[in-house]
Amino acid sequence: MIDNAKMKRQETHWVTVGCLAVAMAYLESAVVVYLRAVYGIEDLLRDIRMPPDRFTFIELGREASTLVMLALIGWIAGRRPQDRIGYAVFAFGVWDIFYYGWLFVMTGWPETLLDWDLLFLIPLPWWGPVLAPVLIALLLVAGGVLAVYRKQNGRPLRFPPSGWIAAVSGTLLALYVFMRDALHALPEGVDAVTQVKPTVFNWPLFSLALAGMAFFLLTGLKTRTK
Repeated sequence: MIDNAKMKRQETHWVTVGCLAVAMAYLESAVVVYLRAVYGIEDLLRDIRMPPDRFTFIELGREASTLVMLALIGWIAGRRPQDRIGYAVFAFGVWDIFYYGWLFVMTGWPETLLDWDLLFLIPLPWWGPVLAPVLIALLLVAGGVLAVYRKQNGRPLRFPPSGWIAAVSGTLLALYVFMRDALHALPEGVDAVTQVKPTVFNWPLFSLALAGMAFFLLTGLKTRTK
């Protein structure tokens, strides 16, 4: 059992990590609002252009910096690898969800969870309906809470080989679904990749990827410490 003082510290950590993630989501949303205004983007699919200029490389650096900051949140909040990873993925999930929440407050977009979004640029452009990353973000939040809670209660997570296979397969499959069009355009060169616009999202394949990630978490729930 954990004492009251430790419980209060844990609650403080959760609140702090959550607030940082929400604040980072606001900054991310604000940057996107500015970028859309600068480039005159009203309809994302119709108006977006991604020429390989210096601003593109700046944007790549910003995305990479965001990932570093989210990882550092976990590193600072946790004490052991498991809870550090848990806090980091929790922060990532909260950040991603609130990113769309802030965008809706600022601009009224997305109008629905099925609106297309340019999700990421590293290593190739990711496209998908807003609902897809939000579902993954919800799994990340649940997984982060599970990892931290189990570690702080002396019950480290241990995943069987089947869990790891499901997690890796699900992650790679989701990445393929997001970057499918860009991957198919890659042999034609960088210009072709930057001009790719999505048409159809492969929900059956994405559902299979999501199921693999969920199965990974379930195998962790079933583990017992000796």
